[in-house]
Amino acid sequence: MSTHRKSWDSFELMRTAANEGDAQAQCYLGVCYQNGQGVEQNYTEAVKWFKRSAEQNDPVAQCYLAVCYLNGAGVPQEFSEAAKWLREAAEQGDPAAQFNLGMLYETGQGVAQNYADAVRWYRESAERGYPAAQFNLGVFYETGQVVPQDFKLAVEWYRAAAEQELADAQCNLGLCYQTGRGVEENSAAAVKWFIKAARQGNKMAQHNLGLHYASMEAAEEAAAEAAKNKSR
Repeated sequence: MSTHRKSWDSFELMRTAANEGDAQAQCYLGVCYQNGQGVEQNYTEAVKWFKRSAEQNDPVAQCYLAVCYLNGAGVPQEFSEAAKWLREAAEQGDPAAQFNLGMLYETGQGVAQNYADAVRWYRESAERGYPAAQFNLGVFYETGQVVPQDFKLAVEWYRAAAEQELADAQCNLGLCYQTGRGVEENSAAAVKWFIKAARQGNKMAQHNLGLHYASMEAAEEAAAEAAKNKSR
């Protein structure tokens, strides 16, 4: 998939291009209506422009349109229609569409539930650097569902997502270091990743950090008590 996207010097030039049928301009105009940038926020108008662009086979617009159907934003919520547009974009190599299509296969929304197809689309997306797909693929390798259980591969995908600041991946990578799954056990590395995730509000990481510091405090108290008894 070509990643080249056009740009315009002003909002009005972009709107003019959209009205003249430029697919990328139509997609951008849809984003503007969706986010209220330069225009009043209007989900119905956003869908109109996404649809015009998507019908010209713009994969980014197809993905945006699909997400509108997923969320019921500007259109009635309709998972089968979302799956249709996600597939169009995913087959053109759009990583966000590939991830979302994988999610539909995993949950069975809009398509027949199929974990193998979920993994296939997560992998396509993960290999294009999409962090949420990298995390989900890591979970499949850690649990051994559909794919052979492989803690080292799980760690590789968690790390790829964690380095892109995905909190859930940072937490899971911390757990791998804490337990020695797929990597050599390393308490300092575990704490490092728990802190990164906790700072983003990840509750599990915050819990794990609390347990770590409580166990350290208990060990220090036990050592102090032992030293005190020895000196008597």
